[in-house]
Order: sequence, then C-alpha cells, then structure tokens
Amino acid sequence: MGRKVTLATCSLNQWALDFEGNSERILRSIEIARTHGAKYRLGPELEICGYGCADHFYESDTLLHSFQVLRKLLESPVTQDIICDVGMPIMHHNVRYNCRVLFLNRKILLIRPKMLMANHGNYREVRWFSPWNQLRKVEEYFLPRMIQEVTGQDTVPFGDCVLSTKDTCIGTEICAELWNPRSPHIQMGLDGVEIFTNSSASHHELRKAEQRVTLIKSATTKSGGIYLYANQRGCDGDRVYYDGCAMVAINGEVVAQGAQFSLNDVEVITATVDLEDVRSYRGELCQPHMESEPKPCHRVKVDFSLSTGDDIYLPTHQPVAWHLHTPEEEISLGPACWLWDYLRRSGQAGFLLPLSGGVDSSSTACIVYSMCVLLCQAVKDGNSQVLQDVRRVVGDDSYHPQHPRELCSHIFTTCYMASENSSENTCGRARDLANQIGSTHMNVNIDMAVKGILGIFSVVTGKWPQFRANGGSHRENLALQNIQARVRMVLAYLFAQLSLWAWGKPGGLLVLGSANVDESLTGYFTKYDCSSADINPIGGISKTDLKSFLHYCVQQFQLTALRGILDAPPTAELEPLIDGQVSQTDEVDMGMTYSELSVIGRLRKISKCGPFSMFCKLIHMWKDTLSASEVAQKVKHFFRMYSVNRHKMTTVTPSYHAESYSPDDNRFDLRPFLYNTRWTWQFRCIDSQVAQMAANAPKQ
Repeated sequence: MGRKVTLATCSLNQWALDFEGNSERILRSIEIARTHGAKYRLGPELEICGYGCADHFYESDTLLHSFQVLRKLLESPVTQDIICDVGMPIMHHNVRYNCRVLFLNRKILLIRPKMLMANHGNYREVRWFSPWNQLRKVEEYFLPRMIQEVTGQDTVPFGDCVLSTKDTCIGTEICAELWNPRSPHIQMGLDGVEIFTNSSASHHELRKAEQRVTLIKSATTKSGGIYLYANQRGCDGDRVYYDGCAMVAINGEVVAQGAQFSLNDVEVITATVDLEDVRSYRGELCQPHMESEPKPCHRVKVDFSLSTGDDIYLPTHQPVAWHLHTPEEEISLGPACWLWDYLRRSGQAGFLLPLSGGVDSSSTACIVYSMCVLLCQAVKDGNSQVLQDVRRVVGDDSYHPQHPRELCSHIFTTCYMASENSSENTCGRARDLANQIGSTHMNVNIDMAVKGILGIFSVVTGKWPQFRANGGSHRENLALQNIQARVRMVLAYLFAQLSLWAWGKPGGLLVLGSANVDESLTGYFTKYDCSSADINPIGGISKTDLKSFLHYCVQQFQLTALRGILDAPPTAELEPLIDGQVSQTDEVDMGMTYSELSVIGRLRKISKCGPFSMFCKLIHMWKDTLSASEVAQKVKHFFRMYSVNRHKMTTVTPSYHAESYSPDDNRFDLRPFLYNTRWTWQFRCIDSQVAQMAANAPKQ
C-alpha cells in the first residue's frame, strides 16, 4: 500500500569547531540510519560546526569550513538514497542564519532558516543570527561555487518551506520553535504536513526532561502527526551539557526513545510508522480547521518516496513508556558525562579534588566515581572509543579497566588539607570516602604555609592578626579564614601540576571545585579559595539536592562512608576548635538555612523578585514559621549578603549548569557586581509594609 515509513533521528556528541570529528560523527549516523532501512535522517542543531561556537559565528572561517564539510557530505556514497537533514550557519544577503540543509543524492532540496530564536537563560542566538521572520516566504539562495561543482545547481529554495515527497510532507522546526507559543508545527499540521522534525541543542537542567517530552507529545496530540526530535549530546566546550533524548512520537505517543545520558558519541534512533495512522487520527479532530488554513506552506517537491509499494508485512513501532530519571540519578549521570568529555578533550591525565569530608566536596568525589562506573560499563559493553580515550588518559595503551575503584585510582587524586582548625572527624570522613571510591588520597598540613605568609605580613607591618575567639576583630577573623582557604587553592594547583611528575607519570591533573549554587548566591566562599578550580561539577546544584544525591550514592554504590558525612553539620572549619570540636557552622555563618536559600534563589531568578516583591511572597509562604518582621529580616539579610558578594561571581569557577536559579555571571544571570548594599528605598518599602501589617493586626 505504500504507507509505512522508516525514519531516523540521532544524538551526536559534537564539539565546537571540531569540523573533522563532527563530519565523521554525522557520516557515521547516516550510515547507521541507512543500515536500519531509514529513508530520512535528522541531526542536531548546527551539527556541522557545533552549537557552542559563540562569537566564532562572526568569523568567515566558520561559514567556509561548514560549507567544506557540507561538500564532503554531499560527495560521500554514504549519503546516497536517503534524505539527509543537517544543521549549519549560512549567510544570505549578508545576514547570518541558523539553518537546516536538506539534501538527497547530491542535490540540495531546500534550506530552512530558524524563525524563532532562543535568547534567554544560557542562549544568546540573536547575538549571532537573525530570525527568518517572513512567514511562508521563500527566496533563491545562490550556492557557493564549491557546492555548485557537486550539485550542478546555481540556486536552491531558502525560507519558510516544507518538503513534499511522493508519499508525504515533511516540515521543519528548530529547537526553541517547539517551546514557543507560536510553534510552526501548529500551522504546518493544519496545512497537511504529516512529519515534523526538530533539530535541537537543548541543555540539561534538573527536572527539565519531562517538559521536553510533554511538549513533543502535545505537539502531535492536538492535531496528529509524526514528530522526530534530534539533540546534541555532551560537553561541546562550555558550562552546559546537552543531554540527548532523541525520540520519535506519533499522535501523542512516543514510539522510540534514545538515552538521556550516554558515553556513546553517536546514537541513532529509528522507527517505522504508518502514515495512515496520522490521516485517520486527523480525520475527526482536524478536518474543519484544515479546510480554513489561510496561508498554505510553500512546498518543495522531490521525486522520492519514503515508503515502498510492498510494506504490508513491515511491523510498526508501538508506544513505549518514557523512563524519566530522578533528580538524584540526573546528578549522578549528567555531570559525570560532562566531566568525562572535559577530561578526554582537555588532554589531561585526571582530576585532583581538595576533599574536606563535607557534603559538597564529597558530592564532587561521588560524581567522579559515577563517571568511572559509566566508563567501566561502556568498556564492558564494547565501546571502543571509550576504551581508546581511557587508555590515552591513563597513558597506557594496554590498559583495560576492570572495576570503578581501580580506574578511580588511576585518574582521581584527593587531598585533605588540614590546618590547626581541622577536626579529626572530617579528616577521617575524607579518608574513609577516598578509600571506598579508590582515589589516590593524600593528607597535607597547611599550617606551615599559613604561618609563613602571616610572618611576611608581620615583618612588614609589625602586627599579627588574631581570631575572634582569641580577642581579634571581625576584620582579623575574616582575614585569617581567607588566608587558609587561599593557601589551599595554591597547594591544590601545585599538587595538580606536579603529583604525577613526582610519581614518575606523565601529564597533569585538572583541579575540581565544590561550591554549590546556594553558597554562590550569598557569596559564602572566599574569592580564589579552594572552591576556585578548573571546573566545578556541582556549582549549579542546590545543597538540598546534593544531600539527596549522597543518600542515593549510599544505596547505588554502597558508599557507606557518606552516612557520617550526611549526619555532620556543614562547616568550613576555618575558625579555632573549642575542646577539639567544630565551633563554626555554615548555616549560622550565613544567617539562614540551605532550604531557605533554595526558596529565595528561585524567587530571585525564576520569579524575577526584587527585595520588596520577595518579601510580599514570603510572608505567605513562611507564615506558619516566621512573623512578618522575621521574614523582612531574612530578606534584607539575603540581599545585603548577595550584593556585598556579587563581585565573587565574576571570578567563580566554570560550573556545570544544572539549575534554573543559578547565579552564574558568565551568561545565565547578568547582573551588576557593584551595588548600593544598603538598598535604602527597597528596604524602606518593606519596613513600611511590616508597620502597616502590625497596625492592622487584630488586638489580643
């Protein structure tokens, strides 16, 4: 009957400006798609050059090399007899566009530019590209000579158009267009387009995957259709991790699902679906609306069929239940995959982590251990690329990892940096965790270095600062805490550069940081302290989620040492002990709990609250535990801390983006770093409201 079609979509681990590697991964995905009988292959957004090129998109070289790769794809025998849909930047009339290029048998069928741009959060697409805002308009695009030589074409259609084969019609969406209230698939569906494709570079955030799946299912629930979703995977050179999730859906049901987190550089998902199912679904739901569609899509016709004449015995894919990871699983998998990409692409020989025995540094250590678990499983499953990369990292061409602990001992070094203010409890907890995960562990005492630096200061000034517990001022107390933290950073980098040299091994180590998102909000860390590092896998994760993650690790990896870490109060251990016990705790120092900080952080960023509107919301949210005046005090304390310490975010370690209320100053959260920290007008509004509430309160 000629109604069943086999379609392919994919997740590719592309790398910005890695034209060689990117083209090889594209070709491999097309080859796999053909092997599975697919007649159409969809790839991720800007897959030829990589999505994260940023200001390199301004360079003519990026456009030139993208066309060179396109020529290579057109000429390859692998791309014959299958419609290939690839992503690249293209300049048309001196304007740069983010485009999809569809080609078949050495002929370019059409070029579809992105119409609705991603320009919020981590995305700044309008900085480099313009949207194609001419609905249903198509122009002629003059091909470069290098492409003309292959295709024999001078011009091709460029604009808002769809592809009409002999048996169906295919329409394109690009990433953010799916998330937009004016999604193109709505009008395309009403005009009879049966297959929708979406090429994305969608990054991972905790609890985001469900939104993505819901949007895709919804796109075809309302008006029927087949939806193909492709996404990038991995760390392409920035703070975000692209988390795959390639899928195929039909009439509101997912029928094929790719992995969200994986070490495979190329993953191809194919599905066989029945076009008649779409037509039957639409018959009752959409008929009146489809008749009244005012502006028909511009159709580019191609003499090609996705189906065959004899397909009655070809089975179709049936609905599958989408498996959503828990937030704890997401923390275990996403940052671990990101760390692996960073390590293997940086050319370094492993990681070094200052391990304090607290929740934050222990979370970082557990993520590295999870990475080793994933690597060992990938090798066991026959992933030759992972094995090759592991051997290069450890510097042994015959190495074959057998167990995560054993692999951890090769690529992970932990270091407990004790001072006179450190307790035996934290030292023991760090040692026990290092032993259970298998890291190469060191104990280093920093007192000599701290006293040496203070000695230099004393020689110059004639003064020796004292802790508050010993009669010193607040300024002295803070300076003495900071010097300990900063000495740890200097020593961390020294050991990272020279540890392997001292042990007779090649290479250096990447320093890992471990400041969480809540501490970054209030600046509860020292500028350039041991949280300053090369990269930080937990910098976008809340303390509450990290504690849940460690509970998960106790069960998943049998890391029983984490129980003592979870039971201990969070502490920086920078002030003197009292009777050998910790006298300083994080929540007392910050003046609020981590759970309170998480709520405040979401209101500040996600709900766009300033001090007054935050107070107005919190008096209702916290009415059972705090009075209005206590809420006011919390809000004012937070904004003082936030504004005093905002400057620290300009130098914070690049962190894995995992949370929608992240204060990352690089791109996600653009704010001043010099504030009037008194917030006089805003706080006066709060005080006035508190007074008014007190005056209106019922008399006892």
